[in-house]
Amino acid sequence: MFRPDPSGAVWRTSSYSNQAGGNCVEVADGLPGLVPVRDSKAPDGPVLAFPAASWASFIGELRVRHRP
Repeated sequence: MFRPDPSGAVWRTSSYSNQAGGNCVEVADGLPGLVPVRDSKAPDGPVLAFPAASWASFIGELRVRHRP
C-alpha cells in the first residue's frame, strides 16, 4: 500500500476555520495528485489523503451548497 509522507508538507488552514480554536481543517500542498487533510488542533495526529480530483469535487459541491 502506498503511504504518502506529509512530513515536508506546507499546511494551510481552511478559510472557513475561525481563530477561536473551533473546528479547523488544514490541507497541504506539494503532494502531486493528493490532498492531505488534518485537524489543526492535532497536527501530530492522523492525516487523511484524498485523490486531488475527489477533493476538487467535494469542495465544488460545498461551494454550490453554501452560496449566499
